[in-house]
Amino acid sequence: MTKKIENMKIKIADQPTFIKEWDKEKTVLKTERMLKQIGELQYKMYAQNRYSLLIVFQGLDASGKDGVTKGLLKYCNPIGLGIHSFKKPTEEEYAHDFLWRVHNVCPHKGETKIFIRSHYEDILVPSVQKFIPPKVIAKRYQLINDFERIVEHNETWILKFFLNVSKEAQKERLMERIELKEKNWKHKDGDWDTREKFDDYIAVYEKIINTCNEVPWYIVPADKNWQKIYAVAEVVLKTLKELDLKWPELVSEKFAKQGEQPRVDKSKVTG
Repeated sequence: MTKKIENMKIKIADQPTFIKEWDKEKTVLKTERMLKQIGELQYKMYAQNRYSLLIVFQGLDASGKDGVTKGLLKYCNPIGLGIHSFKKPTEEEYAHDFLWRVHNVCPHKGETKIFIRSHYEDILVPSVQKFIPPKVIAKRYQLINDFERIVEHNETWILKFFLNVSKEAQKERLMERIELKEKNWKHKDGDWDTREKFDDYIAVYEKIINTCNEVPWYIVPADKNWQKIYAVAEVVLKTLKELDLKWPELVSEKFAKQGEQPRVDKSKVTG
């Protein structure tokens, strides 16, 4: 079971980046079954057009945010999906409050939206790089709590995952971006500069998780992709199952007037 962080103080250093007790073969098989169920329920949620789901992935460089996104959506229907990757704010975004660009891309009814990085970058990066006054950053913690309550008020479920990668596994993945041609495009010199402040970023993440927890966080072991995808899928599937998902009833003035329902010749239905 993925650890849910709710109204409790945690230290990230105490949370596992790899769980040795998990059997890989059994876990992979179970994950595959869960991913298929997620695909079915995601499409039903889209058809019902009542609820929406916002999945937030945060983690250090090379923690595997892109990879878990790809794995999680394996059986999902692209209709009803959205992915937004947050980069450095544009001039227009800087001209607004820091949550303007976030609220603008939140999921609409029926949509499953994934944030690769998120509004938490507007606490994380300026806290470590120190280009925004601490008093300004301090106010953002409660503003984010308020913002997430507003989003959830619209029947949007928010799932927040911190992908907990070890410093050793991070180094291996950053080296792959240098050594493997198909991963060269991911390399950024700046990632190595950021790595030098690994502990500083962890300290800020720890404060974020312990302060912005009115919508709880899940800490995911991220050293191995198969564990990471399993842990995330488990939470997403549980959430979808808890929603009152139903296929919508037929809406048809034509058949209502005729007092009959359309008949389907099942022998001609394929696929």
